[in-house]
Amino acid sequence: IRARHDAESTPSLIASVERLGLDNGKCSVLGDSVNYAPTAAALVNGTLAHSLDYDDTHASASLHSSAPIVPAALAAAEMSGASGKDLIAACIVGYELQIRLSLALRPSDHYDRGYHPTATCGVFGAAAAAGKLLGMDADGIQSAFGIALSQSAGSMQFLADGSWTKRSHVGQAAQNGLICAVMASEGFKGPKAAFEGKWGFLHAYAPDANSDEAVAELGKRWETLRLAVKPYPSCRYSHAAMDALIQLKKEHNIDLDEIEEVEVGLAEMGWKIIGNPEEDKHNPKSVVEGQFSMPFCAAVALREGDMVWDDYAKHINDKNTLSLCKKVNVSIDPRVEDMAPDFMSGAVRVKTSTSEYQTMVKIALGEPENFMNEEQFRGKFGGLCSPYIGQDKSAKLADALMHLEEANSIRKIMELSQPSA
Repeated sequence: IRARHDAESTPSLIASVERLGLDNGKCSVLGDSVNYAPTAAALVNGTLAHSLDYDDTHASASLHSSAPIVPAALAAAEMSGASGKDLIAACIVGYELQIRLSLALRPSDHYDRGYHPTATCGVFGAAAAAGKLLGMDADGIQSAFGIALSQSAGSMQFLADGSWTKRSHVGQAAQNGLICAVMASEGFKGPKAAFEGKWGFLHAYAPDANSDEAVAELGKRWETLRLAVKPYPSCRYSHAAMDALIQLKKEHNIDLDEIEEVEVGLAEMGWKIIGNPEEDKHNPKSVVEGQFSMPFCAAVALREGDMVWDDYAKHINDKNTLSLCKKVNVSIDPRVEDMAPDFMSGAVRVKTSTSEYQTMVKIALGEPENFMNEEQFRGKFGGLCSPYIGQDKSAKLADALMHLEEANSIRKIMELSQPSA
């Protein structure tokens, strides 16, 4: 909802959808009063879901699940008249598939090839979720996966210049997953060995995939229960270090003017994404670059004692924040590396003119072992939604989502997200 109105990439996205004539349908976009074609609703909702970098994460699979999967499921639910309980089941199907594929690929190998697993694996999860809601049988789902194999995409090249494709390729995963499911449901045939074939996903997208990981304890071990919720709108690899810095500032009442140096220790994969190259991370020039700069996120956390979406507008061009940002050095910490990939931990050391403080956070706020409570959930939700749909409607929407399993109509819930007059 906030991204529909605040993200800088949204106007061009909506204008594109309108120019393509896809703004005259029966499916909903959160935070919007216009009805869209199902594919456009999935594309826009998926892109919006990932635009603030506030969406859920899975540590060991190193991806986001809801952004590519829920939008495809919402569109399919509106197409089929599914209930809230149906929607929940479909999303879990999608989560399990997407997460397990990333685990099988070995995320670090997949990233090293330049792929973004949220999107590449997400299109298969989106197809599975949509297919379940459309009532497809096993053969149909298999064909949907085969069709999705040719739609699996998502490049990490956006890191080079802070461009917006990280957002759109997740939306496209939602859109394409829905299209794949509908095509297969109408009888279109896709290759059967989408994952394990000679040119299938597991062979083409990583050098040493382990297909056993995809089905290990399937139906017994639920990867969905290992999803984390973000308290801050930035790359998840930054969060444990931000927790640590916020903790040190609060405990020791650190005077920011006295800070001489801040050291942040991350696992290698986190360092590659938000710590390197140092020159770029010390000089973020856009929201995307800020979201993927550990120094910038650390500077905001120290100045604010928190980080929320509105802090980007406040700090991205703030000379004091950028000055502090340049004092933050990021490196690979062996202790943190030992905890990866199960935990996205972070170690910090703050050196001031008078003292030195250090700590390490193993389990970032929002992980299943350190989960956010309902008050924190609602605080985050209300802070994002209320400016555009009002406090009353925001509270009603939150209540409806917290009791989604009781809903007979997804459309009525979506209507609660429409902007206030």
